[in-house]
Amino acid sequence: MNLGYRKYRPFEPLSFPERTWPDKAITKAPAWCSVDLRDGNQALINPMNLEQKLEFFQLLCDIGFKEIEVGFPSASETEYEILRALIDQDLIPEDVTIQVLVQAREHLIRKTFEAIDGAKNVIVHFYNSTSTLQRRVVFNTDMQGVIDIAVNGARLIRKLTEEITANSDINIRYEYSPESFSGTEMDNAVLICDRVLEELGATPENRVIINLPNTVEMCTPNTYADQIEYCCRNMKHRDSAIISLHPHNDRGTATAATELGIMAGAERVEGTIFGNGERTGNSDIMNLAMNMYSQGVDPKLDFSHMNHIKEVYERCTELKVHPRHPYAGKLVFTAFSGSHQDAINKGVNAMQKENNPYWEVPYLPIDPADLGRQYEPIVRINSQSGKGGAAFVMHQSFGYVLPKAMHPEFGRLVKKDCDEKGREISAQEVFDIFNKEYLDVHEPYDLISYKIFEENGGDGKVIVDFEGTIRHDHVTKDISGKGNGPIDAFFNAIKAVGLEHYEFVSYSEHAISSGADSKAVSYIELKHGDERLFGVGVDSNISIASIKGIICAINRNLRV
Repeated sequence: MNLGYRKYRPFEPLSFPERTWPDKAITKAPAWCSVDLRDGNQALINPMNLEQKLEFFQLLCDIGFKEIEVGFPSASETEYEILRALIDQDLIPEDVTIQVLVQAREHLIRKTFEAIDGAKNVIVHFYNSTSTLQRRVVFNTDMQGVIDIAVNGARLIRKLTEEITANSDINIRYEYSPESFSGTEMDNAVLICDRVLEELGATPENRVIINLPNTVEMCTPNTYADQIEYCCRNMKHRDSAIISLHPHNDRGTATAATELGIMAGAERVEGTIFGNGERTGNSDIMNLAMNMYSQGVDPKLDFSHMNHIKEVYERCTELKVHPRHPYAGKLVFTAFSGSHQDAINKGVNAMQKENNPYWEVPYLPIDPADLGRQYEPIVRINSQSGKGGAAFVMHQSFGYVLPKAMHPEFGRLVKKDCDEKGREISAQEVFDIFNKEYLDVHEPYDLISYKIFEENGGDGKVIVDFEGTIRHDHVTKDISGKGNGPIDAFFNAIKAVGLEHYEFVSYSEHAISSGADSKAVSYIELKHGDERLFGVGVDSNISIASIKGIICAINRNLRV
């Protein structure tokens, strides 16, 4: 790349050999705060209007968010409008706290307090940038200068809180973010956070949220985790703080950074439900929550109606959820690869046979039904698919459980059709192939009529009689035969029309419907010389279904 990489300085990681987070595991969900209506909204090409914001707010409440950042009311009339609509129309549930964002600047802080008048539960979230780079090129100040900005902001916020709470029952909590935290020297980050906690009067009984954002993701996730644990272990007033994360996704590792940050001591996470946000986005809370869910941890959020959530999200944001987006994408539970399809098929069957209480299916980390996606095809068929995929579709979509020995033959037929069409084929098209190849086969021999009855053969033996009419080359002929069972009797009957040298190998059967009009399907495997033949028959009488399967196999052998 024309040696352009030389103009970038590598991020200098924190030297922190005392770290303990690598030995930790996530065992409970953090407190979640959605910033879809603020961070997410400001990153949209067309920001949401009032109606869209209200619909999205309701969606977030339905998912289970208890803290929702609704905007920056001091900076924009539309942001102010959504906040007032939520308060004045009494749209905020009792157990939900709204969060408002404001820079640590006096006139903006005062306007923010005017905007929250009448609310019940509010988090006032104030921030100022602290990074080495921004101190130098944006603010032209030293660390003491940015500490003064934060402390003055905290002092004013505490004063205004005392004034507003003297005349109302509003419950106000505080949150402070040293913006660009990950680009700040860690000792300076610890210092400014402690000073803010002191100015706000934080105590273990009345903790303040200290939000440590990866405002621009500049380092690997493990380095961010080191920074979080360092602050947790070195803040003087750690017991008076709730440590919160706000990672961005510039390096594409926001999910990992968040998970490691939780392991490092964070108790709260800010993000958006599908990762929408500035540049490459925010931490994806849906992704994080479902990762926990897949490890047996209750995420305290409900994504069981994923398609509905996607529908509202896409309508309100005018963005599309990528088809490969973890858990939510249209294709994430779909297997095209033959080996994957075969493994999924075997895994599902094994769970049913073993009555396993745990979900253990290869290539499917969670049950799609948990996300309300049980009606979508897990296995889809194209030219890459294998024998197990076609069999899986026949079972899942139509109730036909093809015997394993039949899978290669049917798989080849389906693959041939995919190659000829040059595209994926639908489940119905798979069934159409099955119907054409096995069910709708009536030439060259067609069984016109038939009956089966039993007679006493003496000595307690039962003899089965078959009588029927068969058509071949437009000529009908009556046939009959006796045997020790329906299949044996039928084989003896068709000898009269020259159908000999067919050896019965195996058969299997199962019901494909229930009730008074239930039907059964029979799968027949015959041998003719060195050739193995398969046939399928369907009838309300299992004996007749087997006989139809034999005729099907013979016809398929004789077809030109």
